[in-house]
Amino acid sequence: MRLPNQLTASGVSLDRLTEKCGVFGVYCPGTEAARLAYYGLWALQHRGQESSGIVSSDGHNLYDHIRSGLVAHAYAEEDFDGLKGHLAIGHNRYSTSGGPRECHSQPVIGPGKTLAFSHNGNLPTTTALESFLAEHGIGSDGLNDSEMMFAAIDYYTRQNLPLEQAVAKAYPLFQGAFSCLVMDREKLVAFRDECGIRPLSIGTLDGGWVVSSETCAFETIGAAYLRDVQPGELVVIEAKGLSGRQLTAPRPKLDIFEFVYFARPDSFIMRRRVNEVRRRLGVNLAREYPLRADVVVPVPDSAIPAALGYAQAAGIRFDHGLIKNRYIHRTFIRPTQRLRERDVQMKLNPLPEVLMGKRVVVIDDSIVRGTTTKQIVQMLFGAGAKAVHLLVSSPPVKFPDFYGINTPRQGDLIAARLSLEEIRRHVGADSLGYLSYDGMIAATGRSAKSFSTSCFDGVYPIGIAERAKEVLQVA
Repeated sequence: MRLPNQLTASGVSLDRLTEKCGVFGVYCPGTEAARLAYYGLWALQHRGQESSGIVSSDGHNLYDHIRSGLVAHAYAEEDFDGLKGHLAIGHNRYSTSGGPRECHSQPVIGPGKTLAFSHNGNLPTTTALESFLAEHGIGSDGLNDSEMMFAAIDYYTRQNLPLEQAVAKAYPLFQGAFSCLVMDREKLVAFRDECGIRPLSIGTLDGGWVVSSETCAFETIGAAYLRDVQPGELVVIEAKGLSGRQLTAPRPKLDIFEFVYFARPDSFIMRRRVNEVRRRLGVNLAREYPLRADVVVPVPDSAIPAALGYAQAAGIRFDHGLIKNRYIHRTFIRPTQRLRERDVQMKLNPLPEVLMGKRVVVIDDSIVRGTTTKQIVQMLFGAGAKAVHLLVSSPPVKFPDFYGINTPRQGDLIAARLSLEEIRRHVGADSLGYLSYDGMIAATGRSAKSFSTSCFDGVYPIGIAERAKEVLQVA
């Protein structure tokens, strides 16, 4: 979604990397597809927390329900009475816009309600799309990248092309990262960019199929993993079955942050359980940074597997020294400055019984701006820690992302402007260490060429066009 990428919806700068969207699709005759999509979106809540929507079809009409808020808040039982049919797509959105919360919510559905579209990812440039739409008399003012993609596909369907052919015709206009679902009254089509930056998988269920940003959603509804949508592939699911074809030669470059942070630990990516990869990140961290300490503490929840791996490999006791309030999600109420400064305390509470008088190794998955990290270190010392050694289970984040991660401006990334020692002094830790690039890659069991690691090395496998001027090279 082509929106400002340095602020949250409440206007507060981010100190965590956040994914923008999760998509889920169902084609399953004899079922209430919208209900299945609802449970799939529950499982994908971590990928988007601003709005949620479902569009369904009974073969004759499209029905839609799209609301702001978490999945738990966006739907009521009576809403499913109007979401008929065996075909549905859903979308959870995480936006960085400061505009209205309902603005740009998905699935995108046109005024004629003949087509619906869901997008996970981001197009760094929409120049080709804008030119195409202008040439065909279609206005693009006020549209984000997802809505322009929808408009291009919709144009070709109005030329009486079948849905899959319309997608194939529009596909060359899409310059960036995209894992997408699009449906009409009778078909579900899934497609990915040539690098497969964002994950997208296919499962089977009761003679039908489901498609999801992550495999964790399959287990939620009782589906079985079948395969991934391949980079550059278009998959069609309809009454006569499932078929796929390559629209362009694949150049697999999955965003490695899916393993480091974004994906749920129970998902499979590249046939690897995310939880196991994160545990190995911690094991490799222990090999690179052997420390004398009393306890290993994770920053919950995403760093828990890495902390377990570190503790096991280092022979140091693991414990939960920080407790997360799992009922705090995104808020659109602007706090006072004083309350904003206490935001971390709202989300995390230390356990003095675990920390008092101890040499603590605290494990986090990444450091973005450093503000939250500094507060966590202060919190640990405030709870009585004798020493705090901060270890990070990924390399320093030095470059902005243009493929669907909400990163601050490069100048706000602490590792882009400060040395390791300067970061250590800034956050107040006794020592600081980042996992090496090679250690991160080794934990995946795949080669480096399988991944996009742009946040770490500034190499963008899909061209970022005019956005390149925003990137400064750093040591």
